[in-house]
Amino acid sequence: MRLLNLAAGEAAFNRQVEAGERESRPDCGSRLTNMLGAVGIDQMLVDERRIAMGERVVGQLMHQGATLAGGVRLSIRFKAKAWALQAASRANDQHREMSLGAPSGQDRTMSLVQANRTAAPAELEGQLEQYRPELIGYCYRMLGSPFEAEDAVQETLLRAWRGYERFEGRAAVRSWIYRIATNVCLDMVEGRNRRARPMDLGPARAPVETNAHWMPEVAWLEPIPDSLLAEEGDPAELAVMRESIRLAFVAALQHLPPRQRAVLILCEVLRWRAKEVAELLKTSVPSVNSALQRARETLEASGVSANDPVPPMDDARKQLLARYVQAFERYDLNALTSLIKEDARQSMPPYDLWLRGRDNILAWWFGPGIGCRGSRLLPTSGANGCVAFGQYKPSQTGSGRDPWSLLVVETEGDRIGELTFFLDTARLFPLFGLPPHVD
Repeated sequence: MRLLNLAAGEAAFNRQVEAGERESRPDCGSRLTNMLGAVGIDQMLVDERRIAMGERVVGQLMHQGATLAGGVRLSIRFKAKAWALQAASRANDQHREMSLGAPSGQDRTMSLVQANRTAAPAELEGQLEQYRPELIGYCYRMLGSPFEAEDAVQETLLRAWRGYERFEGRAAVRSWIYRIATNVCLDMVEGRNRRARPMDLGPARAPVETNAHWMPEVAWLEPIPDSLLAEEGDPAELAVMRESIRLAFVAALQHLPPRQRAVLILCEVLRWRAKEVAELLKTSVPSVNSALQRARETLEASGVSANDPVPPMDDARKQLLARYVQAFERYDLNALTSLIKEDARQSMPPYDLWLRGRDNILAWWFGPGIGCRGSRLLPTSGANGCVAFGQYKPSQTGSGRDPWSLLVVETEGDRIGELTFFLDTARLFPLFGLPPHVD
């Protein structure tokens, strides 16, 4: 439905621009053209007003598209139309400043044609779009937020669209577009605090309500739907993708300086050669190797790596997760005790409190968290290479259940090893395709 709304918005934009084109044709004898012509304003300026109108329309639609829940993206072509209209309007303003009052003629017509010319061939859209899933994964590892990753990828593709005429083919398109994406991400992280998990802010504490502080001002690490990432390809590459998108690994990446972060992702995750990375970052191979070594040392100190295996989704793991869902929905203390590891961890951003140990987790659930009794868990496509559920707890109105958390479940062996309850459901539920209410 969100995509249909966006498509309808683009269609409305096209209809208004086409209407403007029809209105601006001399043979239509429009009232606007005749009225302006009567006071000495030629067709060129009528076209300028049409372009300005188109800019306002697309500006409204782009704002609507940018604020649609779930991070729905505008197509490259649609954004390129907006950019082309804006470029045409700017060119017309410049031309008018130089020639207002001069007779219209061939030079003025040519300036309009050049201003409206698209910056890349139509087939470029498909060529660029094929990189979207892997670019989202790359930008997410760099930024720690699926929303910022989506923005970064859209900006990357738009810059590529605009700069295609300057691309001389000296490098492969993939290297070229990754260079753009890297620069976009480096610009976005400059001068801001890194994204964090509750574990980054301090030690585990006792499961009492006074230890839980709501901290929306912190830039928290956010989960990403597996559906936004590459779903097809070499099984070994997909396994690396799942391992290198886990919450703990992405959180550890945020501790690295941005350029070290880029070097490690490109070398360790995407398997680029040091020479390729040096060319992308416009630095030397020794500098890349030095940055990679320092990044590896930082990650080793945190106890995570890009090669930590993700348990396969075999029958045993499926049965474990099914038993967990049943036990959680029944709030069955004995069953939950048998399913959760003794040294398991739990966090609930934007609360800063995190818990270590099964006894502390269950003490919270049956103490301050007792309001979750009677919850329902709805499955999603997965998050960060793990199983994820939408948790709905009984509504205070007494009717049905309301969103409470996006729950990411990580297994270790034959038990549940970590539970992360992301409480920003207003942003995350639409992104994961979860309904706003269940019975």
